[in-house]
Amino acid sequence: MPFFSTEIKKLGFGLMRLPKKDDVIDIEQVKYMVDRFMEAGFTYFDTAWAYAGSEDAIRQALVERYPRESYQLATKNAAWIRCKTREDAVRQFETSLNQTGAGYFDNYLLHNLGEMRTHFFDDFDMWSFVREKKEEGKIRHIGFSFHSTPEELEEILEKHPEMEFVQLQINYADWENPAIQSRGVYEVARKYGKPVVIMEPLKGGLLADPPKPVKEILTKAEPEHSAASWGIRYAANLEGVLVVLSGMSTIEQMEDNISCMKDFKGLSGRQTAVVEEARKALARIPLIPCTTCDYCAKVCPMEIGISGTFTAKNIYTLYQDMGSAKHEEGWLVGGHGRKQAVNCIQCGACEEACPQHIGIREELRKAAELFGQKA
Repeated sequence: MPFFSTEIKKLGFGLMRLPKKDDVIDIEQVKYMVDRFMEAGFTYFDTAWAYAGSEDAIRQALVERYPRESYQLATKNAAWIRCKTREDAVRQFETSLNQTGAGYFDNYLLHNLGEMRTHFFDDFDMWSFVREKKEEGKIRHIGFSFHSTPEELEEILEKHPEMEFVQLQINYADWENPAIQSRGVYEVARKYGKPVVIMEPLKGGLLADPPKPVKEILTKAEPEHSAASWGIRYAANLEGVLVVLSGMSTIEQMEDNISCMKDFKGLSGRQTAVVEEARKALARIPLIPCTTCDYCAKVCPMEIGISGTFTAKNIYTLYQDMGSAKHEEGWLVGGHGRKQAVNCIQCGACEEACPQHIGIREELRKAAELFGQKA
C-alpha cells in the first residue's frame, strides 16, 4: 500500500536553498520553478521552520496557487533551537501553519535528531505532541530527520515505533563513510520497515561537481547526463525510498533533475556498476583515515574537535571546496562545543589513544593552517 493515497514520483523539491535576488528570496523565480516541477508530475515539497523565509515563500508560490490535495508538503520542528520550554517548541508548529497557510502537513518531522539534540524532543515530549496533531488531522504522517549513528537510530526507533518514516543523509560518497555511515542508518531504517526520505543525495552540491577521476568515469558512461543526475538516481534506486530531496536553487538545476527523474524506472546493472566504480575512485583519493571513534577526544585536554576537523579537511581534499569544508568544520567542531585545531598544545595524548595510528598533531597543524585559524 502506498505511503500517500497515490504513488508519488521520487524527486522532491528541497526548499532550503531557494533562489535569491538582492539577498531576498526571489518569489517570482520560485513560482516558475514550482510550476515547472508540478507540470512535470512531481508533487513533494520539503521546507522547515528553521529555513529562513522558506515557509512564507512556499505559501506564495505553491499553497495559494494550487489545490491543497494536489501536492505533499513537509516541514520540521527544531526543538533544540532557542527553545527553553515545551511551549516554545510547540509554537514552532503553529508558526509553520501560519507561515505556510497549508492547513495541515502531509509529513511533519522532528528535525535533526542525534547526539546532543535528541534530548530536547524528549524533555518537551514532542513525541506525544505530534501524535496529538496527527489525531486532530493537522499532520498526516509523523517522522524525523536524523544525523548520527546507526546505534542511536535503532534506539530511537525502538522507543518510538509510532514514527512512520525517517529522513536520512544518503549518497554514494557517504555510503561507506565512517563519519556519516549512510549504509548503516539506511539498513536500520529498512530493518524497522520505515520508508526513507533521502536528503543530501549530492552532499550539499559537492557531487554535482565531483573530483576529476569520478567525473571522468560518469561522463564516459553517459556523456548526455550530468554528474548530479547520477547522485539523484543512485539514491532513488534504493529500496524503501519514498522520495529523494534535491535542494534546487536555479532553473537549470531543476531542469536537470526533472530530465533524469521524470521517467525514472531504476538503475540497470551496468549503471549500478558505474556508480560503484565512481565510489571506488573516490576511495582511492588519500584522506586522513579517521573512523570518528573519538577516542582521541576523550583524552584531549584542550577539548579539540579532532574528528570533526579531519572530516572537514577530507572534504576539502576531495572537492577543493573551501566554503563547504569550513561550513562542515564550523558545525562539527564549534557547533558541537569543541575547540578548533589551532588550540592543540602538541601533548600527544590523542595519538596514544588513536587505533588508526594517525599522526594527529601534524594533521591538526595542517588543518589550522588550511582553515586560516588564529591562536
